Amino acid sequence: MKPFGHTALTSFNLALAVASVVFGPIAFAAAADTDRRIEHIENGLIPAVLVRGEAVPSVHLSARMRDLHVPGVSIALIHHGKLEWARGFGVTRVGGRGVTAETLFQAASISKPVSTLAVLHLSQAGKLDLDADVNQYLKTWKVPDNEFTREAKVTLRGLLTHSAGITVHGFAGYDAGAPVPSLVQMLNGEPPANNRPIRVDMTPGKTWRYSGGGYVIAQQVLIDVTGIAFPKLMDDLVLGPLGMKRSTYEEPLPKELLTQAAMPYRADGTPVPGGPHVYPELAPAALWTTPSDLARYAIGVQKAFAGTSERVISVGTAHAMLTPVYNQQALGLVVGGGTARKYFNHGGSNEGYQSYLVAYEDDDGAVIMTNSDNGHALIPEILRTIAHEYGWPDFAPPERTLTAVSPQSFDRYQGAYRFASGETVTFWRDGSQLESRIWGQPVVEIFPTSDQEYFTKVVDARWVFSSGANDTESVATLYQNGHEQVVKKLNDREGRIALDASIGTERRFKEQTAASRSEESLRRLIAGLASGTPNYDEMSPAFAQVTRQELTELQQSLVRLGHVQAISFKGVTPAGGDIYNVAFERGAREFRIILEPDGRIHAAQFSP
Repeated sequence: MKPFGHTALTSFNLALAVASVVFGPIAFAAAADTDRRIEHIENGLIPAVLVRGEAVPSVHLSARMRDLHVPGVSIALIHHGKLEWARGFGVTRVGGRGVTAETLFQAASISKPVSTLAVLHLSQAGKLDLDADVNQYLKTWKVPDNEFTREAKVTLRGLLTHSAGITVHGFAGYDAGAPVPSLVQMLNGEPPANNRPIRVDMTPGKTWRYSGGGYVIAQQVLIDVTGIAFPKLMDDLVLGPLGMKRSTYEEPLPKELLTQAAMPYRADGTPVPGGPHVYPELAPAALWTTPSDLARYAIGVQKAFAGTSERVISVGTAHAMLTPVYNQQALGLVVGGGTARKYFNHGGSNEGYQSYLVAYEDDDGAVIMTNSDNGHALIPEILRTIAHEYGWPDFAPPERTLTAVSPQSFDRYQGAYRFASGETVTFWRDGSQLESRIWGQPVVEIFPTSDQEYFTKVVDARWVFSSGANDTESVATLYQNGHEQVVKKLNDREGRIALDASIGTERRFKEQTAASRSEESLRRLIAGLASGTPNYDEMSPAFAQVTRQELTELQQSLVRLGHVQAISFKGVTPAGGDIYNVAFERGAREFRIILEPDGRIHAAQFSP
């Protein structure tokens, strides 16, 4: 259960402000080619899937920014191992000045791989052992011993790869001017910290689980070993050597720099009250930077990997850094690539900021930063357009063939299917239109490549159906992001209930009517969370697991608000979530709740 941005249909007039920098002495022809590429990207964001024989639909970047309530975007492009261009689009705040290549943004979780370089630098210098018990380095605080640490010790390698069994996924930050906890208070989950205690609750080294809490421990290790304040340490070891002059881990951001920063916005286009949140969790979340500086970071990693520069880490350390430990998780970074050309990447999400960094090990890459919670929707559109323009082997939209198939031939596939995870997907025909819905997501139209294979246009995904001897033996396979998942068709009664619920949810969205039991379920959920005793039997297994992990923070938030005074229905999201405004004794919050076909809570969220 994460804080989220609203979807109320408010809007603002976005004047597209543009400022650019093209770096280095380059020939006129090369500069013209760069300008042409930038123009193509700005004027023609392309869809997730292209259809052979059809004109490529495109939309101007400014239009998508306006539609998604994203005031500002900043992009830096790496080509042939160099920073080829950097440009700002939109505004730093609604009605304010334009974003430039020098505008500061919160990098959020991209702070993690940048912090990782400091750990690796000290490791190759012999001051840290990635595989040693971190308690031998910690002085101010120790990882508490328990049955899990007695089986295996917490190591820096585990912390940097999210495999040390550490709690606390991420951090909400603190309102500007609010009390900020010390590092030890955060580690212990003591007031005024708004996170639960950072502890080991699984055997280290056995399982991957994303943990910002692990990077807070790494932050304490770096401070205890060097005796240097974290912002200065990062300046000395990483930011300075890589030439990241527009970057700092200083929190809160000094006033003279705050005037040069983009202000954060929620998904409905309203500003985050009070401006940027303060993140004392420096190593995992606090970096202020620009796309150009993050591109310099990526180029530094590329050069170290190639053995052409060892300003921060050596070639051997760089290769170790980019070697996967758990699936695609490497040291601080995630690696991938569908061809021999591999890339490293990381995303970032703070209150009102979304960002993404990707770079191939050998040459190209891009950094995209936004000042909106809706940046997560815009960034993939920009990225795939860049990939298409520069001919990258990944991220660019695929081409699909649309085949004329009788809509009635799809009828045999109609019904509900279940993933191994327990999630449900439904398929049905609405006249000649073929629809699909993974429960908890919006309806997605699908199109035939053959009478067995169908694709979507809004995301790169394909469904291939196979009919069995009887209905319950039928399966479908989802191909997406290089992975495949098989779903099995449910029996007539169970499948009919799920299918009716899915179709009914689409009808509720069009009519903007609430589900019959959603307000009642929401009231019980709020009461249970506030008391610290929610009824997990009323939740789906996945939602129950998330609630258990975040119960402490959720309870603290609701206790501060006081008792519920009134609840009013506001509308329905495309995913079928009912939106409610909940008035408490000490403020109001917007909640969204989605029920399963059987009435259990599938998901719920509320605004901070």
